[in-house]
Amino acid sequence: MRIWAGLLWAAVLLLPWYGFEHLTWSAAMPLVAQVLAGRWWLAPLVAAPLLASTKRPGLWIGAAVIGLGWLAVEGLAIIHHGWGFSALAAFGPGPSQPALGWGALVYATACLAVAAYGLAARGWLRGDVFVAGSLLLVVGAIVLFVAVPVGTILLSAIRDNDGRVALGEFADKITDPSIWGLACLGGERACGVAWNSLELAIIVGVLSTLLGLAFALIAQRTRFPLPGLLRLLSLLPVITPPFVIGLALILMFGRAGFITNFLYAHFDIPRSRWLYGMEGVAIAQVLAFAPIAFLVLLGVLQGVAPSLEEAASTLRAGRWRIFRTVTWPLIRPGLANAFLIGFIESLADFGNPLMLAGNFNVLATDIFFAVVGAAHDQGRAAVLALVLLVFTLGAFLAQQRWVGGRNYTSVSGKGDSGIPAKLPPVLHGVCLAVVLPWLVLTVVVYGIIMAGGFVDSIGRDNSFTWKYFLTAFSIERGVGGWFLSGSAWSSFLTTMELSVVAMPLTAAIGLLTAWLIGRQRFRGRAAFEFLTMMSFAVPGTVIGVSYILAFNVPPVELTGTATILVIAFVFRNMPVGIRAGLASLAQVDRSLDEASATLRARSFRTLRLVLAPILRPAVVAAMVYSFVRAITSVSAVIFLTTAEYNLSTVYIVGRAEIGEHGIALVYSAVLIVVMALALVAIRALVGEQKIGRRSAMVNS
Repeated sequence: MRIWAGLLWAAVLLLPWYGFEHLTWSAAMPLVAQVLAGRWWLAPLVAAPLLASTKRPGLWIGAAVIGLGWLAVEGLAIIHHGWGFSALAAFGPGPSQPALGWGALVYATACLAVAAYGLAARGWLRGDVFVAGSLLLVVGAIVLFVAVPVGTILLSAIRDNDGRVALGEFADKITDPSIWGLACLGGERACGVAWNSLELAIIVGVLSTLLGLAFALIAQRTRFPLPGLLRLLSLLPVITPPFVIGLALILMFGRAGFITNFLYAHFDIPRSRWLYGMEGVAIAQVLAFAPIAFLVLLGVLQGVAPSLEEAASTLRAGRWRIFRTVTWPLIRPGLANAFLIGFIESLADFGNPLMLAGNFNVLATDIFFAVVGAAHDQGRAAVLALVLLVFTLGAFLAQQRWVGGRNYTSVSGKGDSGIPAKLPPVLHGVCLAVVLPWLVLTVVVYGIIMAGGFVDSIGRDNSFTWKYFLTAFSIERGVGGWFLSGSAWSSFLTTMELSVVAMPLTAAIGLLTAWLIGRQRFRGRAAFEFLTMMSFAVPGTVIGVSYILAFNVPPVELTGTATILVIAFVFRNMPVGIRAGLASLAQVDRSLDEASATLRARSFRTLRLVLAPILRPAVVAAMVYSFVRAITSVSAVIFLTTAEYNLSTVYIVGRAEIGEHGIALVYSAVLIVVMALALVAIRALVGEQKIGRRSAMVNS
């Protein structure tokens, strides 16, 4: 407690109160100096360190309430050009202040910690300071960086273009036939964009989950040759910029694609535009999202106790009966979470529909064109985003109902040296029949991606060339020595730096949140869980626009900085770590936590030494996903990048828009190689799950 009280004093007396980057002299002054310089409204904030320095828990809570409450009030009431609310104009011309900075950040964090100590002393959450502090910190971060931005843009759904509340206009927009129309049932026109998106999301969610399960079963329960190659090929789609898969599919199956031409020349199958519609989008999305289901389900399968399957075998149950009555029920949380991820990813994806949808409209692309199109209808974009949130809430509730309150524990404190059961022959054959063709398709798709940047003009002139690679990544020697002369180096280095920073933060916050949801009991837990999924459900385009609206002006002004890009990466990708963590925690018996507690270990020690080693597959899933998604993200950051902080995907999109496909493909190939190496390094660094079991290959 003394440390946090000391940090409060440091924030007040030493740290710059305003600004994060490019500090001016006036902004660099600490809070006390700001008060003496004329910003009198900051004076009440000094009460927090005074109260926190006492020995009374009630005053600690009061210090946090006063500090955080007044910080929010004064930050919203006084902004950079005067009063933040028109009602305050009655008091005359308002003062102004810059955006809050490092001092305010340390001050707010210390207030949360002081509140945790005070509440724990009063018995909240069994008096555990770490649990109380973690919950307050996560809730505060999610409210600030998820609820506030999303709420800002959703409020525009009930406002007109002048900012006035217009419920009638909202009613017209939400009931628009272009959203909910069912004319397609009569064969007249296409259905509404909401039904298109819902149908596509269900199909992709089911197919990606089943395909991910097939990959996980083959990888975990069979003697499949070259298991490392299997894992690499199954994960390649997730380490690829989303629109590149669509481009490769067009080069293969488009009207001028080489497979289309081959079928026409040799089998007289006419060329068609079948790829441009729901079928093409579904193929691209399943290619992109099935690897995430594989990552989640692989960890869940690794957590299934073989002793339970052996017990069923001793009762003379056949392989199929063991799988149906033992293995399948135990992996049910993983299946539910994998489907939820695929469903939400499909709803939020706009890169693949942008490339392949044709006349098949979906919510994400309609939102994109409502924001950047000629009409620039922010209200319609907000209404469509609201529809997406409703669909996400429905999927979330359906997932909760399907999983239910059953017990899925398979990892307990007892010894478990069993060998996983063999797959039923029929299931083994079905999995191979699904996985092998998909692997062939994956190899062909990535062969095109990897080769496209090293030929002169793919499909027309396939002669080898280095010109695209040298344009992007050349290194030359000048007067002052060697320097990076390629046009892609700046965006590449910036992307790598920001992704490496965001990766551990995303995994840590995601798994900590999963632990709070899965292991703690507190009021509003279900609402808190849904709030964590909100940024995942809303399309990246909406997230980018909402961050601009929320953080373009004080009190929290972050646009144009590297900080806002890292924050967007962390809170956009965090839900995958949460779902993977929850799926793994559902298999771990609470007796492990209780045994640790009986040995007088506090919750942090239990989390670090008992649960963290068991959750290594979830850690790998969270770190891999956050790293590669930070590199391949387009929609969430395209509005947030600047000339100083340009990113790889924005560079690639820019090159593709002007027809420089060779440079776009060679850059994509470089990113794929870098991310594949990073994936191997992350897995080696974190390690495998260790539960004390015998290792054996179970299927021939």
